Amino acid sequence: LSDTENSEEILIKPITVCTTTSKISVEWQDNQTSKFHNIWLRDHCKCPECYHQVTRQRLLDTFLIPEDIKAMHTSPGLYGIEIRWSDEHTSFFKWSWLRRHSYDPKFIDSDKNLNVQTLWDAGIKDCPPIVQYIDVVMNKKEGLASLLKKINKFGFCFVDGVPHAVKETEELAKKICFIRETHYGGFWDFTADLEYGDTAYTNLPLRAHTDNTYFTDPSGLQMFHLLEFDGEGGSSLLVDGFHVAHQLKMKSPIAYKTLSTIAIPTHSAGDQNTLIQPTPNAYPILNHDPLSNDSLYQIRYNNDDRSTMNNLEPDQVLEFYDALRKWNSLLKDESNEYWFQLKPGRVVIFDNWRVLHGRDKFSGHRRLIGCYLNWDDYQSRLKTSLLSREEIIESL
Repeated sequence: LSDTENSEEILIKPITVCTTTSKISVEWQDNQTSKFHNIWLRDHCKCPECYHQVTRQRLLDTFLIPEDIKAMHTSPGLYGIEIRWSDEHTSFFKWSWLRRHSYDPKFIDSDKNLNVQTLWDAGIKDCPPIVQYIDVVMNKKEGLASLLKKINKFGFCFVDGVPHAVKETEELAKKICFIRETHYGGFWDFTADLEYGDTAYTNLPLRAHTDNTYFTDPSGLQMFHLLEFDGEGGSSLLVDGFHVAHQLKMKSPIAYKTLSTIAIPTHSAGDQNTLIQPTPNAYPILNHDPLSNDSLYQIRYNNDDRSTMNNLEPDQVLEFYDALRKWNSLLKDESNEYWFQLKPGRVVIFDNWRVLHGRDKFSGHRRLIGCYLNWDDYQSRLKTSLLSREEIIESL
């Protein structure tokens, strides 16, 4: 262990460790006690015999562990605890790993590098997150890490100094992860020509929304680069959905609960050979992670893509429309809207699970390029950019 790791281990070294027939209890220095079932600990042994040290996959056959597995001997040390089991196997668990993965009770996630998020409103216009293209391209890991960190923190980031070309813009996207192919293609290059049956391919205004509500797995990131514009209008809009959701929760907890529980069916059916609907066919606007203190992790909202709401119970109809009206009112509040004009050389990348986007109507010629990026692959690159290998391994 490095000196830093050593000091962190010592800081969380427990006061006492107790064993019973079926559990091991660890009393921490903050007077909290974690209780671990013997079978759970034995199943999570990370020694080379039980866990592949390269692939990070389990080698142990869980179903060969005796149901009544017992801890025959425990040896607590400065950095962790060694346990000799009744099946004659010996395991070692670091204190930091046990603290991080405690389930009785659960503690707040310790991935502080990834959990720092800044909610924002229209005031973000005075100091939006920006990185330079040359830094991302030339500084490699450090430059990309800076970009991903800002996207994770604010939900979006501008990249300035991007060449006015398709090739370099596409390569910028691929530095994060591979481009997601959809029924719109891979890397887009489009104008308002209705090549696809979607309002984005017109010059009509687009209200604040997230994309792909009709996908089971909506795209994680979205990129836009305006290459050509000869006309008027067309300003772009971003709204921090997490900030608006927080406002709704504070002002109307009932409406917040309604939009967190009532599922909305959606579809994409503008093209003759396309009918895309998610599985299951409906999701709430506000989606929460049951494994992370029920925290909000995803906004799925595009009122234009909403299908017929025949899934509502009679007593839910007025409740749903009241909550939707309150949500829409906050989305359209000028204090929450960040309007800006895209221009050649400036790319915007935003989190499609958090930030809603839109566009004002326009006239004239407007050529836009961009793409979708998968959520899981974006998150993978984020974690490997911001976390050390030791932190990644300990999180598993």
